[in-house]
Amino acid sequence: QVRLAESGGGLVQAGGSLRLSCAASGRTFSNFAMGWFRQAPGNLGREREFVAASAYSGGSTDYANSVKGRFTISRDNAKNTVYLQMNNLRPEDTAVYYCAAATSTVIPSWPPKRRNEYDTWGQGTQVTVSS
Repeated sequence: QVRLAESGGGLVQAGGSLRLSCAASGRTFSNFAMGWFRQAPGNLGREREFVAASAYSGGSTDYANSVKGRFTISRDNAKNTVYLQMNNLRPEDTAVYYCAAATSTVIPSWPPKRRNEYDTWGQGTQVTVSS
C-alpha cells in the first residue's frame, strides 16, 4: 500500500517560488502516475482542481492551463519523491495542495487529470500567496 506525505508549503509573496515535495512509501512509484491537485479556501464544496501530473518516470506530463509555464512536476526515483516547483506565484494559487498516486495502472498512456483516476492521497500542504 502506498502512502504519501507532502511538505514544502508556506507563505510567500506574489512573484515568489516554492517547491512542494511528496514522498511515497510502501511501493516504488516510478511506473505509475503521480499528480498534484489543489483546493482553494471557500471551495470546500467543489472538487479538488487538477494542477499537474506525470504519467510515470520519464513519461509525459500535463498541466492545468492556469499554471503552464510557471509550475513544473518532476520525480526523483532514488528518493521515491515527486516535486512541484512553483514559480511566479499569484494570490490565486493560494490553496491546500494535495499529492496523489494512481497505483492501479502501470505505465499509463497519458497523465491522468481527473480526481477519480487517483486512488491514494496525501494529507495536503497549505500554500498561501500574499499580494
